[in-house]
Amino acid sequence: MTVGFLTLFGCLAQSLVYSVCFVFLPLPQLFFFQEPSTKRVRPLGRVTSLANLISPVKNGAVRRFGQTIQSFSFRGEGKSPSGAQKACSRAALPTPPKRRNSTLWSETLDVNKKGTFSAKEIKRQETIHELLRGEQDLIEDLKLARKAYHDPMLKLCIMSEEELTQIFGDLDSYIPLHEDLLAQLARATGTDGTVGQIGHIVVNWLPGLNAYKDYCSNQLAAKALLDQKKQDRRVQDFLQRCLESPFSRKLDLWSFLDIPRSRLVKYPLLLKEILKHTPHDHADVHSLEEAISIIQGVLSDINIKKGESECQYYIDKLEYLDERQRDPLIEVCKTLLCHGELRNKSGNKLYVFLFQELLILTRPVTRNERQCYQVYRQPIPVQELILEDLQDGDVRMGGSFRGAFTNADKAKNIFRVRFQDPSHGPSHTLQVNDIFHKQQWLNCIRSAIATQQPPPSPPRERELPQLTEEAELGSPPGGSIRMKRRSSTISGIVYMEADENTPASPAAQDLAEETENIPTPVPKTPSPVRKTRKDKSHSSGKRKETMV
Repeated sequence: MTVGFLTLFGCLAQSLVYSVCFVFLPLPQLFFFQEPSTKRVRPLGRVTSLANLISPVKNGAVRRFGQTIQSFSFRGEGKSPSGAQKACSRAALPTPPKRRNSTLWSETLDVNKKGTFSAKEIKRQETIHELLRGEQDLIEDLKLARKAYHDPMLKLCIMSEEELTQIFGDLDSYIPLHEDLLAQLARATGTDGTVGQIGHIVVNWLPGLNAYKDYCSNQLAAKALLDQKKQDRRVQDFLQRCLESPFSRKLDLWSFLDIPRSRLVKYPLLLKEILKHTPHDHADVHSLEEAISIIQGVLSDINIKKGESECQYYIDKLEYLDERQRDPLIEVCKTLLCHGELRNKSGNKLYVFLFQELLILTRPVTRNERQCYQVYRQPIPVQELILEDLQDGDVRMGGSFRGAFTNADKAKNIFRVRFQDPSHGPSHTLQVNDIFHKQQWLNCIRSAIATQQPPPSPPRERELPQLTEEAELGSPPGGSIRMKRRSSTISGIVYMEADENTPASPAAQDLAEETENIPTPVPKTPSPVRKTRKDKSHSSGKRKETMV
């Protein structure tokens, strides 16, 4: 042990002598001791203990001394690096999510009983079992949203009670509704596990789904508030911890809040599938058809209420730079057909709203952490809207200095909207991300135009002089031309045609005499012949008589 300490002391003394020599040597000699620049230098790694600074030697005493220093450093840290890595690896392991029971109805049957059911009956019972299991899962998710999210955030004061009410709505009130259906299906299930008749149950139960009107119409505002509250670190940390917990099944909070809406759209699909596998002579056929009609009406009413709420939500977020932009039609808009982010010809981002009565171009802005939409230019009423579908490359979009001198920036997926009267406002060339979204915009705009603008009237046929047989043969027409009426089924205009064999009525004779008194222009004189007031009255009378 003494030898080891002496060897270490000698090494330290030698290094001290070298340092003193470097200090007192002149500059030329100092360069002599420098290592060549081409020598590879090993990068200095992370020093975890003092023992790493000692170069490895064959002397066992020094090696044991280094191990002693390393053990001291590990005791000071409280744990070894290998232990730290193991602890980190254990913490990084994901928690396995909780899985739902996905047992099929046929798997619950006895093997001997499967042969007693036809393949069609098995599919029918499988669909009924899926309906029943879906109700169980929905009830579980509604209770989980209240127990794991709403109540803890209220107790920890992460959100206020008013904010939680706006986000969660009346979820508790929907749980008894689905428990009622679950209980009725359980009572209708026989001893063999089959449900005989289900039509009368769903017919009486489905009208209760109208309670979801308010919940679905509030979803847009609830989602916006939740996204805004996620900026808070406390809310963000709480939701992240819930997401990593096994009960969440890797679903975020909004997925749980959106489950009722996604469940509503599954009811008509399940009922149609049950009807598909129901025999034609079964007592459920008529009841299932009635149930499908009821649920479609309920979903239609919910969609209308949700559309009106969405429309009003965006109208409340509009900002006007000029009061002249506040078109009176904005306040009566009830349907939002399409909306999204587009680019104008200058390359600027615009957010465009197509309502049933109006097309509004806006710029998204933020006011006091609140998303708003600043109206850009004058809104275009759909009754005055003209749509032009532009081909790729017809217009060169701005926003690129290089594109001003090359043909590389020719625009794709573009269309133009404008007023019928150009004096009311400028036209707007808009660009969409892809051809799919462009076709969606074109279809929505054309549908709105077809609804708001009256169909164009068919063009009137021009009145041409009717040729008689004598005129076709090249002979001049007779002095007395008798007229007869011939109706046209295409344009609805009654033509007057010459006929020598038809006796002339007094009105026709007077009309012929009046028309003969109209002076005909001389071919050599270029100036037109002015009609007198009397002639104009006769000509207008003629037009009135030729219309049906």
